[in-house]
Amino acid sequence: MKSTTEELPQYRLITAQLQAKIENGSLKSGDKLPSERELCSIYHTTRITIRESLMQLESSGLIYRSERRGWFVTPERLWLNPTQNTNFHKLCLEQGRQPKTELLDGRVVTVPNQVAKPLLLEPFEKIYLLTRLRFADDRAICYCENHCLPARVPELLSHDLNGSLTEVYETHYNLIYTSMHLSFYPTAMPEPAANALGVTVGRPALLLQRLNYDQYGRILDYDVEYWRHDSLRIEVDTL
Repeated sequence: MKSTTEELPQYRLITAQLQAKIENGSLKSGDKLPSERELCSIYHTTRITIRESLMQLESSGLIYRSERRGWFVTPERLWLNPTQNTNFHKLCLEQGRQPKTELLDGRVVTVPNQVAKPLLLEPFEKIYLLTRLRFADDRAICYCENHCLPARVPELLSHDLNGSLTEVYETHYNLIYTSMHLSFYPTAMPEPAANALGVTVGRPALLLQRLNYDQYGRILDYDVEYWRHDSLRIEVDTL
């Protein structure tokens, strides 16, 4: 009679061995895995089997693929408590990570239909649309679309928008984020976000949508964020 181990497909055995190396610290956060060719030699198998194992580990969030560089052990997830008033840059620094935000595009557009309602705007009104990419320790983890109200932040596009938008609001407009309505759920990565993050279209993502309010209780902006599925965890204490 065959043992349970012998009955398992080879890719699952390889997956379990690599997972054990990550969990026991033999492979640490940020470490590069051997190439697929080297893994084929190590485990005496085919590239198809190795790729199946790697895909399993990627789906569970233990490793990720960097275009033209190979496979790496996934860094620890950032944790977010939605009840706390914070921003991405502050969040990273508090958790010992180095943040960076890169502006991909900033322009005036007609408010998208799905955004008009939460912003309480009429069809065909104009807004500022910022598309930005967020990094933690030089790894792109979040694609963000900021829908900003010109009435609150006139001439916004004249400022440097590569850093913290929170700081721009405070410094140039004396506006402070004080509260928000947040929704989040898993989804598939759309093409613009996937291209920016360097992942395959349709891969798992965590979608966050935030309606932000200023210190006067007015709607300030509306954010749509696509996070890599292995980069964020949500934690909330209820007392």
